[in-house]
Amino acid sequence: MFRSYSRILTAGACALVYMIALVQAQDAGTTASPITYSGFFDGYYIKNLAGPVTLKNPIRVFDPTDNEFNLAFAEVAFTKKAEPVGFRVDTGIFQQAYLTVVVPVGDGLTVDVGKFVTHMGFEVIESKDNWNYSRSILFGWAIPFYHTGARLSYPVMSNLTATVSILNGWNSISDNNKFKTLGLMVNYAVLPSTSIILCGISGVEASEPAVVGKRNVYNVIVTHTLMDDLALAVDFDYGEERVAAGLATWKGEAIYAKYTLGAQSAIALRYEMYNDASNFGPLSTGAAQKLSEFTGTYEYKPWDNLIVRAEVRDDMSDVTYFDSGTPAKEKSQLTLTLGAIVTF
Repeated sequence: MFRSYSRILTAGACALVYMIALVQAQDAGTTASPITYSGFFDGYYIKNLAGPVTLKNPIRVFDPTDNEFNLAFAEVAFTKKAEPVGFRVDTGIFQQAYLTVVVPVGDGLTVDVGKFVTHMGFEVIESKDNWNYSRSILFGWAIPFYHTGARLSYPVMSNLTATVSILNGWNSISDNNKFKTLGLMVNYAVLPSTSIILCGISGVEASEPAVVGKRNVYNVIVTHTLMDDLALAVDFDYGEERVAAGLATWKGEAIYAKYTLGAQSAIALRYEMYNDASNFGPLSTGAAQKLSEFTGTYEYKPWDNLIVRAEVRDDMSDVTYFDSGTPAKEKSQLTLTLGAIVTF
C-alpha cells in the first residue's frame, strides 16, 4: 500500500513540476525554462546457459530472471539548477527527490536535503552511465542503493571536494532506530587523468531492540585515463558489522577497463572478487562463499539517443550455489545479454 501511494505521489509531483516548466516556458517566450528534464528507457533479453529450472539468475540485481525480455529501468528526471535554490526529482525503480541550496560561504557550500542515491561505489543505478550493462556484485551486495537525509559538499580546492552526509540509514525513507548514519566522501583529482575517491559510511542499521553495533563500510575508487581511448578503474570495498554472533565482515574488489573504438563503439571488461564468508544476514548472498565474475561488454551507438550493448558474463563461486537444469547446484553460471537504452 505504501509503495502504491509513494508512486502516485511521485508521479503527481513530477506532473506538477512538468506543468510548471511548461508555464514558465510559455511566459518566457523564447527564453529557456530553468527547469530541464531528461530520461531513458532500458530493456534487455538475457539467457542463462546453465538453464536454471527456477528461471532465476542468483546474485544479479536488475537482471534476475532467465530467458526473458524485460524492462530493467525507466526514469524521467526534472532538474532546476541551484541559483541559489534548486531541486532534482527522479522517477524510476529507485526514485530520488531532493532540494538543493548553494550557501554563499567561500566558494559555495552545496546542501542537498531529501532522498538521493548513495555516494558509495564506482557503478550507479542507471546502466547508461556505467561501462558494462549488468551491475557488479559489489554494487548489489556490498553497499547501499540510496539514502534519505542531508548532505553537504564543499570544494576545498579546485581539485578536491569533500562531502558529509547525515542519513536515516540504508535504503530507507524513515529510520528504524534512534541513531543516525554518517557518510563521508573525498574526491581528489590527483592529475587531469587520475582521480581518487575515498568513501565511508558508519551507523547503526539494526532495528530496536536487536542493536549490537555499527555497520561500517570503506570504499576506495581510483580512475585513470591511460590514453585518449583507454580508461581504467579500480573499486574496493570492505564492510563490517558487530552482531550477536561476533563481527561479520564482507569485502571485494573490481577492476575495469574501457576501450573506445571510434565515435560509436566501445569494449568494456570487468573482473571482480567478493568474499561473503560471514554470510551476513541483511547483505547475505545466500551462502558463505567467495564469488568472482568476469564480464565482457560490446557497446554500439547507432544514434546519439540509442545505446545497444551485447554482454557475456561468467559468475563463479567456490561452493555449489548457482541454479542449473537439474535440482543439483553448480559452481558457475554463464549468461548472454542484449540490452538497449533509449535516452531523451
